[in-house]
Amino acid sequence: MKVLILAGGRGTRAYPYTDYLPKPMMPIGGKPIIMRVMQIFANQGVTDFVLSLGYRKEIILDYFAGRNMGWNVELVDTGDESDTGDRVRLCKDRLGDEFFVTYSDGLCDVNLAKLCDFHRGHDGLVSITNVPLRSQYGTIESDREGRVRAFREKPVLPEHRINAGFCVMNKGVFDLWEGHSLERDVFPNLLAHKTLYSYDHDGFFKSMDTFKDQQELEAMFEAREFDWIEGPAAPAAKLAVAEPA
Repeated sequence: MKVLILAGGRGTRAYPYTDYLPKPMMPIGGKPIIMRVMQIFANQGVTDFVLSLGYRKEIILDYFAGRNMGWNVELVDTGDESDTGDRVRLCKDRLGDEFFVTYSDGLCDVNLAKLCDFHRGHDGLVSITNVPLRSQYGTIESDREGRVRAFREKPVLPEHRINAGFCVMNKGVFDLWEGHSLERDVFPNLLAHKTLYSYDHDGFFKSMDTFKDQQELEAMFEAREFDWIEGPAAPAAKLAVAEPA
């Protein structure tokens, strides 16, 4: 299976970093976060990648040129202004009958084999991984009189779940593809056709949406909370650079 990684957005919420650096290249433990995402797949035996590029693509192209990783990596320019759904559609002829799609800024310890088993066990075209929402704020617990009983620092809210990326798709999904955005157009249309499924994952997930998130992820790396991402050394990579779709 191939993995399509969406790496072309502008990442405006991570300003000022993304004023000169595409968000997929923001560092976590000395490596761009896109490399950490790719390591998650490679550690589970999935090493065939298609990277959908756009904003500041030359920086990503320069980084991967001649790099020794042990993975097959195809770099595709899908345009500076394309939305997420457009980037997937423009790469459809490079992906095969079944493929992963994920973002370049989210880290998750999802078991990919179990995700695929779930996907193959239903009749849908897409399975998305969902995780419990972690509040970005601390919460207060009070009794009936208003006396504060406890503070909870950024608690997990299990009754609310969010899309963590890490999707599996069948090629037939392109027959129902509508709109430009995965989140606002494509997925709601699949929902209407009853062909969208969601896989529950209760393990680790954190995305790097802002500069503050980058600092938090960096601190977690320094605390060795990401040792599960680090994989063994591998032979030389095969790199291909595609023309714009």
